Amino acid sequence: MQDASIGRRAFVSAAGLLIARPQTVFGSQANSAVEIGIVGCGGRGNWIGKLFQEHANIRIVAVADVIRQRLEETGAAFKVESSRAYHGPKAAEELAASKVDAVVIETPVYYHPAHALAAVKAGKHVYLAKPVAPDVPGCNTILEAGRLAKGKTSFLVDFQTRARPVFREAAERVHRGDIGDVGLAQIYYYAGRPAPDRSTPGMDPGLARMMNWLLDKYISGDIIVEQNIHVVDLANWLLRGHPVKAYGTGGRVDWSGTKFNTGDCWDHFAVTYVYPGNVHADFSSNQLTPSYSSLTVRCFGRKGMADANYGGLVRITGDNAWMGAEKDDTFTGGAAQNIRDFVASIHAGDYLNNAEAAVESTLSCILGRTAAYEGREVTWDEMLRRNERYEVNLKLNW
Repeated sequence: MQDASIGRRAFVSAAGLLIARPQTVFGSQANSAVEIGIVGCGGRGNWIGKLFQEHANIRIVAVADVIRQRLEETGAAFKVESSRAYHGPKAAEELAASKVDAVVIETPVYYHPAHALAAVKAGKHVYLAKPVAPDVPGCNTILEAGRLAKGKTSFLVDFQTRARPVFREAAERVHRGDIGDVGLAQIYYYAGRPAPDRSTPGMDPGLARMMNWLLDKYISGDIIVEQNIHVVDLANWLLRGHPVKAYGTGGRVDWSGTKFNTGDCWDHFAVTYVYPGNVHADFSSNQLTPSYSSLTVRCFGRKGMADANYGGLVRITGDNAWMGAEKDDTFTGGAAQNIRDFVASIHAGDYLNNAEAAVESTLSCILGRTAAYEGREVTWDEMLRRNERYEVNLKLNW
């Protein structure tokens, strides 16, 4: 990880993208449909596939999943030939090795590193859901994949805020000093429980765990990594760096007797991040109640405050007041823009690569999780040295 330069700032644009311009266009020729394969046929995979069809010149020609029913339903929905529907433990690798231009990865977090690396080694463009991994070794694998792709294929991790014009302008205004030097940041992600128990009585234990992966801390990385990364990534972007240390706490309430009594993820975190320059950031998240939801980052300086809300208000108050938007279509609009940019990069040969920034934000979440789990201060360097690996020995009845 030290060799991968995560400890220092990566060379990225305001949106966290490195753009390489090779001499020739890979795969599909300009103005022809880009052929893509989707790995992961759950709700997100189907949703993102429809967005690709709506917003870019593409053809979905292959799908892959470990759950046969989902694979068959998605294959039928996108009219994929049965021979291009890959099932089983090597489905992702088989799809990547097949005749596709790009691989769209919407699998559980634990599998992102292996699936992304396989696609890059097969010479395919990669569109990857966030976060990139649940642990430090997985982040190392994504860095390797990003390095291998650089200058050859696009490697885009789908962070929606970085694609939206209003958030880009907010970041530019903060970076040029409109609120002064940031002294304090507030970061929070408040939402309801994400999913009920999807298993059924007598279901194969491995399949049941996969069905409920979102609330399995080893497969998802816990809520601070899998979901809260939206606001942590935004904070890193606005503060132009990653935290150097963190300390925190958190836990899980009793969900027994409810339809949400599954998995082992925590449902609330409270972490203090310390960024370079001794900038303190108060982070908290919960998935306790749907009665209040907000995904927010606020930065405070002597000249004013930047208020950035995922899907909501984006503004600056103070000496250089600016109203960016009262409401922003971040979730769908950001993903749609990323899709357009991704496909356009393939046609133009201007290859996108935000692997380093995506890893940096994922590691920032892992840092907070580690500090909260252990109830003590943990530094960035200690986290990298420990190189803690998550193991998921999932056995499915194929």
